[in-house]
Amino acid sequence: GLSGKDGQLITAKKMRYLKDKGDDQPPEIIDMGMVGEVTSVKNRILTSLMESHFIPVVAPVGVGRKGETYNINADTVAGHIATSLKARKLILLTEKEGVLDKEGKLISRLRLKEAQQLIDDGTIQGGMIPKIRCCMGALKGGVKKAHIIDGRKDHAILLEVFTKTGVGTEIVH
Repeated sequence: GLSGKDGQLITAKKMRYLKDKGDDQPPEIIDMGMVGEVTSVKNRILTSLMESHFIPVVAPVGVGRKGETYNINADTVAGHIATSLKARKLILLTEKEGVLDKEGKLISRLRLKEAQQLIDDGTIQGGMIPKIRCCMGALKGGVKKAHIIDGRKDHAILLEVFTKTGVGTEIVH
């Protein structure tokens, strides 16, 4: 186990959140505290561990330019790491079945364009939006497939990867 601060694995900057105030008013700047966003991933430590047959587990913490510590969304960190490693797959385990349609049924496969449309039309909402955006960013960064699956389900990763329909949502180009 390591943190994103180890060896400056994850560099970050303070997250800025702008809240729209409506008609012709400037947005309000919300201070999120020590919440950050990834600026870069230096994966040398990860590749070294993997070459030595270790599986790295990374805490989603990054380091700023002045050594400050930032807490970062874990899915976002996973997507950036997958992109930096040129991973073939990104698998996000969650407490949801996967991406659901308006009727609450699982969507087994989504294309990038469809995913954005489902965000725009309100089908995808809440905590699933950052997961989808993370997957979209990873796919645009070179990852071939991304999956969002229910980590509470027995053998979920095996069922997702080794069956035709899987048990979650696969997102592809």
